[in-house]
Amino acid sequence: MIVSPKKIITVCSLFFCLLLGVILTSLSLGAAKIGLPHVLRVLIHHAVYFDSPAGPEGLIILYVRLPRILLAGLVGAALAVAGCSFQALLRNPLADPYILGVSSGSALGAVSAILFGLSATSFGMPLASFCGAIITVMLVFHVGKVGRGLHTNTLLLAGVIISSFFSAIIMFLISVVQNEDLAKIVFWLMGDFSFANYRFILIILPYIAGGMVALYSYARGLNLMVMGEETAVQLGIDVDRLKKMAYIFASLITAAAVSVCGLIGFVGLIIPHSVRMLFGPDHRLLIPASALMGACFLIASDTIARTIAAPTELPVGAVTATFGAPFFIYLLKKRRV
Repeated sequence: MIVSPKKIITVCSLFFCLLLGVILTSLSLGAAKIGLPHVLRVLIHHAVYFDSPAGPEGLIILYVRLPRILLAGLVGAALAVAGCSFQALLRNPLADPYILGVSSGSALGAVSAILFGLSATSFGMPLASFCGAIITVMLVFHVGKVGRGLHTNTLLLAGVIISSFFSAIIMFLISVVQNEDLAKIVFWLMGDFSFANYRFILIILPYIAGGMVALYSYARGLNLMVMGEETAVQLGIDVDRLKKMAYIFASLITAAAVSVCGLIGFVGLIIPHSVRMLFGPDHRLLIPASALMGACFLIASDTIARTIAAPTELPVGAVTATFGAPFFIYLLKKRRV
């Protein structure tokens, strides 16, 4: 079903308002509870005068919670859009952003950084993780390429094989590390926003924003891909080029997201499918709505992770899995009908 521009603007505006509400609520919650009126005063003061507010509560809002919330929103949007793209390309609602092995390559880079002491610097682990993810994508494309085209089944098999190989290396490395490093590795593998800062946001923002804009420009082609490659070709779509570019951009934003927070599952699985069930499969609406809903979902999940057992902090991946696993089972059951 094709949606009108008015519906796209209306739905995205509603999701944007929801996102603002989630952000403000998250800013007020934590080990130190801060009232919503005080949160608004701090934000308005900072927006008007561009200075740091006096008092510990203002510092907590602007320099502890806000960068973490913004990073969680950015990562949630990236994973949701990547999942939306992979589900269209593979014509499978069970596809997720890690389907080409990006997770294993990124994890191997991060684990290597921890073991070799690169995590002592602020950019050591994210940089190693991003490089690992990009190298994995390049390797998967090289192995999975058949002639000049990309065949979905071959690409998926290449991703599974390389992912399994890298996972075996990670298990070996984990088995030989010291206890302190092991805890850091396990926590990162389950998703961690505790190191969030504005510099991380500025570094990954161009990759994620650029990748999402590029994927949105292929919305029409993705709509036709859902109907089948033969139909897309008959309607004038260069299917091989579309698949190549969409795979690359979806993998790029996934790599950027994973590099700063670790592996967070189910966001790219449940969000696009939820939006698709609510508003239909048109990617002109599906992509931006998934981005906004993914941001809301991951901010809310991270808020739960840092408040439910405060001052102890849970990995955000554990929270998303709590919601995602039952939904995944629901999808499996529905596909069998």
